[in-house]
Amino acid sequence: MTASAATTALLLAGLALLPHSAEAGAQWKWRDASGAIQYSDRPPPPGTPEANILSRPTGTRLQLRKPQDAAAAASAPALKASATQPSEDPELEARRKKAEAEEAAKKKAEEEKMAKQKAENCQRARSYQKTLQDGIRIMRTNAQGEREVLDDKGRGEELRRAQESIQNNCN
Repeated sequence: MTASAATTALLLAGLALLPHSAEAGAQWKWRDASGAIQYSDRPPPPGTPEANILSRPTGTRLQLRKPQDAAAAASAPALKASATQPSEDPELEARRKKAEAEEAAKKKAEEEKMAKQKAENCQRARSYQKTLQDGIRIMRTNAQGEREVLDDKGRGEELRRAQESIQNNCN
């Protein structure tokens, strides 16, 4: 993975988590049965008297979850953050659509860049394979900086590498 691909992946992951950041910052504060103050990003347990709830996230309903609704309520934040549900705020919806369009454009540009690079690698590998098969004398520099002519074994290894590159890049 190239550095730009890794950067793009991190950026996309960060953008995917943005809808969840408001929910992650939501804090509940209540006094439990023993009188200790509790802090959590989840509502107090069922049966906690309303008077013992000291603070709740903004925009939450006054009713607490019923025990049988706990599983459904646990999936509610994921449904709220779903991009398929229309937003009540048209400006927010427009910004969300704009961000999605920009993300799609970036993804398309990255895919086009990768396809171009892959095509160049394919062309280069085919050209090298043809050179190897033509029997032209090929020299390379070894680790000591000395020139060495490829023998049949070295030519075979290079031909195998060129064929692998063609398989990976030419589709």
